Amino acid sequence: MNPTQRLALCGAFLLPMAAAQAQAPEALKLAYVGPLSGAQAHFGKDSENGVKMAIDDLNAKGVVIAGKKVTFVLASEDDGADPKQATTVANKLCDMHVAGVIGHQNSGTAIPASRIYEDCGLPHLTPSATNPQLNMMGHKTSFRMLANDNALGGGVAEFSAKTLRLKRVAVIDDRTAYGQGIASVFKKQALAAGIDIVDEQFTTDKSLDFSSILTTIKSKKPDGIFFGGMDPQAGPMLRQMQQLGLNDVKFMGGDGICTEKLVELSDSAKTVDNVICAEGGASIRKMPKGEAWKKEYDAKFPGQFQLFSPFAYDATMVLVDAMVRAGSADPKVYAPFLFQTNYQGVSARIAFESNGELHNPTMTLFKFVGGKKLAVD
Repeated sequence: MNPTQRLALCGAFLLPMAAAQAQAPEALKLAYVGPLSGAQAHFGKDSENGVKMAIDDLNAKGVVIAGKKVTFVLASEDDGADPKQATTVANKLCDMHVAGVIGHQNSGTAIPASRIYEDCGLPHLTPSATNPQLNMMGHKTSFRMLANDNALGGGVAEFSAKTLRLKRVAVIDDRTAYGQGIASVFKKQALAAGIDIVDEQFTTDKSLDFSSILTTIKSKKPDGIFFGGMDPQAGPMLRQMQQLGLNDVKFMGGDGICTEKLVELSDSAKTVDNVICAEGGASIRKMPKGEAWKKEYDAKFPGQFQLFSPFAYDATMVLVDAMVRAGSADPKVYAPFLFQTNYQGVSARIAFESNGELHNPTMTLFKFVGGKKLAVD
């Protein structure tokens, strides 16, 4: 074979390779951030699963942005539900130039991280953080996928007064941005509804022994306790309430305690059947596409569903919808298009107010009967 023939043969091989490379879809990183370790890891993994499902569905469908086919890859980061760790992760994601962020889970992590995302122009959609302060700072990159604490705490207070007819309620919070925020809203609305707040106690999101504060509360003879915090603390608290004979006292809270895992964390205490809790959004049964989506989730991630994965799934879809409409995956280009969102998701029809709050959010109350979580219809 002479040199001319060898060059021709090489060219014959290189042309298809070059064409294949030219047609290969661009890979875009979408980040999920939440507690993937520690006491709240079951929440974080559930939301991460929602993002994984969305990315699988997007890649199976094939997404085209500005005439180019793209594929999405997941970049997961663990913030440990810790504010300092959250800001470290936020800076890392800005430096990585990811296309968008789904997270953070907790208000205490989302609020400090949001300042960093605003500075680098990176949109983040939280599927779970509910403190209203997040969307009161004027950031144009912070969006919430569900109702905030004003709806959740206020809804529980109204139900406590009008339906449960509680008269004497003690309030406990875990001193986090979420716990303090929702407890404050509940207290304000409960007082306005005529409920007497007989005691206020504080704990932390690391504590597991509540016998001292529960003993103090018991002496005030409440007919209800509102807890601003998460299920890793609510479970042991319910068990200790049973041990102290607080068996007829209602136990209220927001979405942080509103999980199936609460039963396990309480060691199946009978006091779980006294729980009333609020979630932002509709129940799975009443979500537009909830039941069909939940079947797919359970098939992929059996036994892992907790609470926020439908909102994490929708957050991923909404980010990509904005990219497609903007004709760009550049955060600074597509971010303004998020404010023009009108997307039919699994959880709801999604649109945002000018401050990034969800337009017309819904709220659902739940109770536990025989250890089973049921919507209060």
